Amino acid sequence: MVLRLFKKTRITTISAVNRISKLTIARVNKLSRRSKKLTAITSLVMVIILAGNSVSAQLAPFGPLSSVTVPRPDNINNFIKDKTSAIALGKTLFWDMQVGSDGIQSCASCHFNAGADSRSKNQIQPGQNNSFDVASAPNYQLQPADYPFHQLENVDDRSSTVLRSVDDVTSSQGVFRSKFVDVEPGSAEDVTTPLNDTTFNVNGVNVRRVTKRNAPSVINAVFNFRNLYDGKAQNVFNGVNPSGLRDKRAFVLKAPTKRQLKDVRVRIKNASLASQALGPPLNSFEIGAENDEVIAPFLVNLDESEENVEVLTESGQLIEKGSAVEGVSAEESLELTKQNKQDSLKIQPIEQPKRRRRFKRFGRKLGKKLLAVTPLNKQVVASDDSVLGALSKSPTGLNKSYERMVKDAFRRKWWDSNLAIRINPKNGRRRFFRKPKNRPLKTNEYTLMEYNFGLFFGLAIQEYESTLISDQTPFDEFLGGNTSAMTADQIQGFQLFQRNGCIGCHAGSELTAASVNNVNIKGRIERDIFPPQPALDTGFFAIGVRPSGEDVGLAGKDEFDNSFSEATLALEGKFKKLLGEEPPFIPDSTSDIVATSAFKTPGLRNVELTAPYFHNGGQSTLEQVVDFYKRGGNFGGLRELNLTQDDKDKVVAFLKSLTDERVRNQQAPFDHPQLFIPNGHPNDENSVVVDSGASSNGVQQAQDNLLEIPAVGRNGGTPLAKFLE
Repeated sequence: MVLRLFKKTRITTISAVNRISKLTIARVNKLSRRSKKLTAITSLVMVIILAGNSVSAQLAPFGPLSSVTVPRPDNINNFIKDKTSAIALGKTLFWDMQVGSDGIQSCASCHFNAGADSRSKNQIQPGQNNSFDVASAPNYQLQPADYPFHQLENVDDRSSTVLRSVDDVTSSQGVFRSKFVDVEPGSAEDVTTPLNDTTFNVNGVNVRRVTKRNAPSVINAVFNFRNLYDGKAQNVFNGVNPSGLRDKRAFVLKAPTKRQLKDVRVRIKNASLASQALGPPLNSFEIGAENDEVIAPFLVNLDESEENVEVLTESGQLIEKGSAVEGVSAEESLELTKQNKQDSLKIQPIEQPKRRRRFKRFGRKLGKKLLAVTPLNKQVVASDDSVLGALSKSPTGLNKSYERMVKDAFRRKWWDSNLAIRINPKNGRRRFFRKPKNRPLKTNEYTLMEYNFGLFFGLAIQEYESTLISDQTPFDEFLGGNTSAMTADQIQGFQLFQRNGCIGCHAGSELTAASVNNVNIKGRIERDIFPPQPALDTGFFAIGVRPSGEDVGLAGKDEFDNSFSEATLALEGKFKKLLGEEPPFIPDSTSDIVATSAFKTPGLRNVELTAPYFHNGGQSTLEQVVDFYKRGGNFGGLRELNLTQDDKDKVVAFLKSLTDERVRNQQAPFDHPQLFIPNGHPNDENSVVVDSGASSNGVQQAQDNLLEIPAVGRNGGTPLAKFLE
């Protein structure tokens, strides 16, 4: 079943990302995670940033967003040779449904409406207790009465009677539970085996799974120092996964010449969007989950005759030499050398985590799949698309291949080689050999372009998302000197926003303290301005949306058992080792750090369009969000604000002045190809229709409802319906 989504069409939900739409409107008093501290601290007087009620463009201590330099890696030209081509590749990859294992899910599936997700059916994640509290089962159509998730008898008093409080999360639906088997070159769908899902099912029939946090908008995300609400997507991109410098085994291959390959570490600063881009295919889609067991970095040479391959250490010492047809397995040869105690090579082992795991490495399988299909082959691309219009092919797809797009965008040394790489699916070890001329590569054999596809995927999507900047709002016009751009109510709402300290977290032109600019000024960790002045990761705050520890947020750990909290890393002596620089200071103890249930502060532009709000999607309207801040949060962390109903209405009016009409109307650069997204399943939470064609292995899957988002060109189209419209 396919629906078209227009302004008055009821929307439903989606998945694929591990993120949140957290809205923060008051300067948070994050002085403690513990309620006993809150009771011990008296009310503190906020610094009054604005005095008087003068209607002036000089009210703000910053300029419009257009005055902010867009963060860009200083070494990006070492990788990208043509920015325009990279943007085109990034937009294609972001919207292409063939990226998903099922041939349906794309990056855009969770970010199609103002950069966020406005669906409302089958969008509930059961939370910590793994029980569906908002409804009895998944595939539920959410209703306005379901919100907020923490309901009080008196919305202005957090100590009033609690009518209902649930730990469910409004998030995004993704794929059905299945095991990735392999790709089938030329096919948009991966080979997978369905698995029983004990959580996301209706009467034993699998439905699409829903991610753990609400999807944030990708618009203006380029200004964030780190991305994702727990900061998992690192500022430094390693070309392999979201972990940045934390992953000491992250290597890509470089081809100094066509007959030479070299393991190299990629270090690209201000590239957290690239780090973020590699997360969903690993975590949600289970694509490319191969275990590359890189023991040490190698140099691989194919001799001039192309008959022999030799593998050397970084210092040039020979490890192994063999036939170019059969190939040489560097890791196996090195292990044999060590076993025979021939330690003359003196290779430093790469540090291993305490618990031995199979690490997922992005890109090999997805690269092999996408390089064999027509880009956007299932989707219409408008002939006047601001980026892809000239490449549009009737009736669907582009007239340029992914291979050609990569070649046009990236420097040759990252994709051009006469050598191929075979990866053992059992142990992840690599064998290097000459690319065969008389047979196609197997699905575990990769060209350099396929092997490095994660590098291309991440950087291209970052280049595209860096164009998604909404700096043409009434607020930005006002900041630029047009005093008539905002209404009197909106200006007074902005005054209240400043006076009540909201600007402390939503700082600067970017309206977030988590911005690259703010982190560069204050450092990666800072002291809270309120006693007892605990250590914070700059831009991350615990504001009491849910009980402390229900979702640990910043206090979570990466795959190497290291905290996402950089203040914690400083305390543990790991900061420089994992982040590559000295910490601004060392916290005194764990009690001196606010990390548990702290989340990254989002920017606020277009917030009118991006409901539901907060990391748990627990508020459906801006009015509910302002109520939350007025009462000082749900579970501590904030001081109560002295706001009348008229004041609250004016703050909401101000927030609506942050809407860029180009975003609402899907005008360039926010235009896009056609998209079909899962929108729940026929029927409801009590029953679904079985898809007999997709059911196998004794597992039943529900039929999909697919929602069409029509293609629009640079001039835009009909606004999409907002959440619960």
